[in-house]
Amino acid sequence: MKTLIISVSGGKPSKSHTLASYAAKAITAIDPEGSVSWLDFAEEPLPHFEGPATWSDPKVVSARERIAAAEALVIAAPIYNYTLPSAAKSLIELTGDAWENKIVGFLCAAGGSHSYMAPVSFANCLMLDFRCLILPRFVYATGEAFSPTTGDLTDEEIRSRIEHFAQDLMRLKGWVR
Repeated sequence: MKTLIISVSGGKPSKSHTLASYAAKAITAIDPEGSVSWLDFAEEPLPHFEGPATWSDPKVVSARERIAAAEALVIAAPIYNYTLPSAAKSLIELTGDAWENKIVGFLCAAGGSHSYMAPVSFANCLMLDFRCLILPRFVYATGEAFSPTTGDLTDEEIRSRIEHFAQDLMRLKGWVR
């Protein structure tokens, strides 16, 4: 399966990017014949929408083509103020119907445990506007899951949840086919 991992955090190092790296390894281990590619906002930031000309910006065109070519999309994002960052919403606004009928899963990193439902409104948008199939298992990790010195993922439960996430992503792909 063609999987595109979208790392929305514009910073590096990033806890959500770390989650995505583990997911990429898990997906590749389960589906070695498939492909995993990245759209990493830390390396490829998209422009802010500044009118219709923004849609023809080369970075936007590239993002749109990559999203359209993928069968599954994994959104790795930090949680700010109980929601995904504006860059994630902007990505949808800039790439529109390239999202149609995709399988989408979420990996989220947050400072605390109270915003664990943050991806739900974003998922609703994708389901209603673009008929995406949302993976019901998403991974939500707080700061305690990471080493304070290296930033590595140290929580075995979160690692296990990422493996289950990858398994469910592949299972859903099989159902769709």
